[in-house]
Amino acid sequence: MTPNLPTSLAFLADLARFRLATHFGKAAVPPQPPVIQNDEAPFTRFMQQKRLTVDEFVALMAALAPHLRPDFFDQLVAEFLPQGGDFPAIGGIKGANSRSFQPTGETVLFLLAGNDLGRRFEVQRLFANDHFFAKEKILALEDAKNGDLPLSGRIQLDPDYVDLFTLGYAPIPHISSQFPAQHLATQMEWEDLVLDAATLAQIHELESWVAHNETLLYGWGMHRKIRPGYRALFYGPPGTGKTLTASLLGKYTGKEVFKIDLSMVVSKFIGETEKNLATLFDKAQHKNWILFFDEADAIFGKRTSVRDAHDKYANQEVSYLLQRIETFPGLAILASNFKNNIDEAFVRRFNAMIYFSPPKAEERLRLWQKSFPENVVLAPDVDLPEIARRYELTGAHIMNVVQFVCLQALSRANHTISHEDLLLGIRRELAKEGKSV
Repeated sequence: MTPNLPTSLAFLADLARFRLATHFGKAAVPPQPPVIQNDEAPFTRFMQQKRLTVDEFVALMAALAPHLRPDFFDQLVAEFLPQGGDFPAIGGIKGANSRSFQPTGETVLFLLAGNDLGRRFEVQRLFANDHFFAKEKILALEDAKNGDLPLSGRIQLDPDYVDLFTLGYAPIPHISSQFPAQHLATQMEWEDLVLDAATLAQIHELESWVAHNETLLYGWGMHRKIRPGYRALFYGPPGTGKTLTASLLGKYTGKEVFKIDLSMVVSKFIGETEKNLATLFDKAQHKNWILFFDEADAIFGKRTSVRDAHDKYANQEVSYLLQRIETFPGLAILASNFKNNIDEAFVRRFNAMIYFSPPKAEERLRLWQKSFPENVVLAPDVDLPEIARRYELTGAHIMNVVQFVCLQALSRANHTISHEDLLLGIRRELAKEGKSV
């Protein structure tokens, strides 16, 4: 653990003692903020990147302290009130389960301003909507209950930052109603992706954007001229590599990729879809993630003429999504089987529209050759070039066939795949779509 956390916590304790002593009429000297030591810990990097003021540093540490020492504030107050009792000036509320002191906005005002009214007004700006704490969803005040004053709300440090500062990393969020997205990862490589040259060139343009976007915006000053983020449409038949491409982009750029589960986002209840989308985008806004909307037609589809209230609110959902995706600073990928299904308002705003065509014969051959395990033996009667030429299958089809024939071979306790095995697998795969060999 970085030594900067214990020294920062010690400074916060000394500051609290100074304010408490002053409040009770005792002589005290205000402590000096600690000197942050250089190391590679996430807490240190955060401090250096954000260049926090003393006020911001104290607010951050006040929110973090209960996660480091649940009784942190209880012990400090007990030093001055050994017989117990409430001390309203320091604010705070009791935790619902732990019953320990939870700092509020009033706590931060007390630590930084005491009874100085002018300073208290200055400190309140830390909780304004235009402060980067709020804009980047780092720290906020919990909504006050039962008509209480706003600053009586508990200080909430985003759980991802709590994990980052204490564990050294932020765990990948699990898919849930609060976060309707599945983390995508792959063990495959770019070499395993079989696409035509034009499509692959466009994919590498996306990779270049992820790698150089920060330099373009801020190193070259383009943030004043272009919108944040990058929006791409992947369209083409199912099984042509759209999801795998998104996964590989994340793998090779070091970004986490999340596939949005639209069934958990879209709601029949008025206003719920926008609420679910807001939760998703708020979570992803400053995480530098890649968002992948598969089967995007479900929510990015064309707006309809308004015939009833349902049409009106459905169109509002599309408009809201358009606004959020335009301001998302990361890479957002929409995937659809057909380009024409996407609302024109989205189409005009795409930075890239990439067609994933069904593989041609030579591409199908490469897919067949790459798909078999190394310990499989193809029988002499297997003619992969002829199979690739004759059967128009996608990469997903081919993988399903290979899985089937490998299981057939394992059930026979051998490693040999015959022409009949492949033909049976192909028949089964085509039958799913009502086709025959």
